[in-house]
Amino acid sequence: MLKLDYANCLSDRVGDHGLDASALAPGGALAKQAADLTAKLESTRGSGWERWRDLPFEPTRTRHTRPILDYANDNAARFDNLVVLGIGGSALGNIALQSALNPATYNLLKRGDGPDDRRGPRVFIIDNVDPHHLKAHLDAVLADDPGLERTLFNVISKSGETAETAAQFLTIRQLLIEKRGKDKHAEHIVAITDPEKGTMRSICDDNGYLTFPVPDGVGGRFSVLSPVGLFSAAMAGIDIDALLDGAAAMDRACSKPDLHENPAAMLATLLVELGHGNGVASPKPNHVLMPYSNSLYLLADWFRQLWAESLGKQHDLDGKEVFAGFTPIKALGTTDQHSQVQLYREGPNDKVIGLIEVDAFGKGDLTIPAGLGHEKLAYLEGRTFGQLLNAEKRATEYALVQSKRPNFTIRFPAIDPRRVGQFISLFEIATAYAGLMLNIDTYNQPAVETGKLATFGLMKRQGFEQHLTEVKQTLTPTEHVV
Repeated sequence: MLKLDYANCLSDRVGDHGLDASALAPGGALAKQAADLTAKLESTRGSGWERWRDLPFEPTRTRHTRPILDYANDNAARFDNLVVLGIGGSALGNIALQSALNPATYNLLKRGDGPDDRRGPRVFIIDNVDPHHLKAHLDAVLADDPGLERTLFNVISKSGETAETAAQFLTIRQLLIEKRGKDKHAEHIVAITDPEKGTMRSICDDNGYLTFPVPDGVGGRFSVLSPVGLFSAAMAGIDIDALLDGAAAMDRACSKPDLHENPAAMLATLLVELGHGNGVASPKPNHVLMPYSNSLYLLADWFRQLWAESLGKQHDLDGKEVFAGFTPIKALGTTDQHSQVQLYREGPNDKVIGLIEVDAFGKGDLTIPAGLGHEKLAYLEGRTFGQLLNAEKRATEYALVQSKRPNFTIRFPAIDPRRVGQFISLFEIATAYAGLMLNIDTYNQPAVETGKLATFGLMKRQGFEQHLTEVKQTLTPTEHVV
């Protein structure tokens, strides 16, 4: 199981910038709050927008995983390329899983059954509408022989009306029809969408595209353990059952009423209390996640959407204007010791820094050779890169404490599907706790919707003319001389 070490968030370590340990003591106000919120989350789990809590458990689990595994077992060998089309929660979870659980050079590996071979098709995840970015991926696929004939496109959109994914899909569909023909193009499209309604549902039914569901009550940023994230993972040989086993184990731990036995409740309590400055010298509204592992770096991207979009709200549940939320920041150890830690130590003391440490890098670890004979480098010889990386992490932790900067560590025994599943579950449940603590709607995103409507107006979508007018009135052109 992952371990959460929060000693460096306490006043014993960082003085008046940390919480007094007594504030977290059994029987205290924060412990009682955690127990009450745990009971509330247990009473609402599996309902409304909290149906993501059911994803690692039966019968929801088998209902989603069995068809995906059957398809992957029967079809993965048919395709050399898997291209995922999506944005936001439809892409960030996919990217994080591929980065964490497949080698960085996965797409370059020889395909085969050996321990160091690529186990499935190459995976490309297109999460933007930058034309250069999209064209580069399509050119790479078309450069293959036989190109599109052995390429599968996975389009992820619950409604089918998100402008970015719709534009990607229209482009791909036309290309497939031109290259493979109207009758065969559907063999190259798998959609993950609403099972019953919506524009994409209608398109899939009309064209005979294979579909897997975006489950009801599972918003995009909570969807990585649904078919949204599991399909591309299974196609690339990732053990999705182990991923869900890990998530289920963490969920059980995070259902305990005792604050000190519930890592999600503790993590949320620390971040919200420090974020608001309750009982400490100054508020810490900026929350850094800094993995000491390149493989885990893009989990920090996934965390940024989860934390920002869930908690950043203008109004609370009572309609009061509160401007809630905290700013998530990603960093990479050791890279950002040389770019960010100067700010973290000597800049404003307005951050809580989450460090991620990996105990064992396994067969992927490397030993630093001996033999150069230079006394100033002798300390490195015979040590492993994993030992150096973890020493760098401990040194950063020490330096932050010396500067009274609160920080915590999430410790991975190893990087594998089970532990990644635990990490995802931990932060999803911590987000649910934080939303309750802030008294906001964790699951809506009205500010995002405003941008979507403005985009429809600017692209001259019928029925959205008023939005175009409002954009023009607000953004009256002003000339600037450069």
